[in-house]
Amino acid sequence: MEKIYTIATMWLGLAVVSAIIAHHLKISIALVEICIGVIAANIISHFLGPNAFGSNLEWLRFLASTGAILLTFLAGAELDPKVIHTKWKEVIVVGIIGFLSPFLGCTAFARFILHWNIQASWLAGIALSTTSMAVVYAVMLETGFNRTEFGKGILGACFINDLGTVIVLGLLFAPFNYKTIVFIAVSVIIFAIFPVATSFLTKVYGNKTAAIRAKWVVFVLFGLGSLALWSGSEAVLPAYIAGMILAEFASKEHQWVRRLRTLTVGFLTPFYFIRAGSLVSIGALASAPIVFLVLFIGKVISKIFGLYPVIGIFRKEQKEKWYYTLLMSTGLTFGTISALYGYSHAIITQEQYSFLVAAVIASAVIPTLIANSAFLPHHLLVQKKKVDKLMSKGIDEE
Repeated sequence: MEKIYTIATMWLGLAVVSAIIAHHLKISIALVEICIGVIAANIISHFLGPNAFGSNLEWLRFLASTGAILLTFLAGAELDPKVIHTKWKEVIVVGIIGFLSPFLGCTAFARFILHWNIQASWLAGIALSTTSMAVVYAVMLETGFNRTEFGKGILGACFINDLGTVIVLGLLFAPFNYKTIVFIAVSVIIFAIFPVATSFLTKVYGNKTAAIRAKWVVFVLFGLGSLALWSGSEAVLPAYIAGMILAEFASKEHQWVRRLRTLTVGFLTPFYFIRAGSLVSIGALASAPIVFLVLFIGKVISKIFGLYPVIGIFRKEQKEKWYYTLLMSTGLTFGTISALYGYSHAIITQEQYSFLVAAVIASAVIPTLIANSAFLPHHLLVQKKKVDKLMSKGIDEE
């Protein structure tokens, strides 16, 4: 138990340092936590041994996974059904192109430039096709774009993008058997009951019984996650859909969402982001940097060339187009999950896994840094503040 508390203290200390650095550099705390994880894990492993940092401890992996599940759920809950309904063309088109262009592009890069075998190449294309819902949502929260139709459109496109990743991973590699059918059937039933049961619990017990809504939501998410793992899938996959289903409920329960967000971002997600960084071996990257660069450049270039012209159809202002494109070029949660799936099932080697994870994490850091420093569309936030001020005075915007 002493070792558990010691490692937890170290990790949360790194989270505090990350928050301070993020505040002074004016960048996303999620990105700082990833970078801190890379640096701290490699330094500690060098001096104290490969297992001293604790990245693969079962309890820490559970906390990190819980953080990813709840953050993904909150991202889904932030989607305004009205906005998605009015922006369905943008969300679907941008999301599909955001998946297809890097999936095909990175598969080609891995196959014809790096000369990986066909299965490893397809897996590389899947891992690098993703958009990081965790990073994008964290950035949306910190900038305030999660309350704008611009930000909600990006989140919707991210969902379609990652949905494509999940479907293709399942079609190409995951076993389709009776467990898959059971998982789908039970999930559909739970999703149908979820909003009704949540509203009932809120009406009868909300604000009367200690945090019953949070307990209920985590209970459902853990149950779905357990079922997903049993079927050969991943625990985070049902969380986003569950969040979307409760989006209308969440829009009316601001205080509840704020409390759940505090628990998630304040305690759980640092374990996820720091662990994601800790999986990168600086030594392995230094030994073959060209492989890493090919994968990273392949992802970013294929995303930009595929997305920028398409986003231009829906967004005319230059900063908005670049900001949208660069955020859609990020990758983390489903990218690392796909890479780990490939390594666990012997589709890729440990070395290939290291390069893929490094490229995924670099895509979470570099495009977001560029987007926030050079292309942040401040004018949309100013417009949002003006609208909020008018609405608070009871004046309808013309």
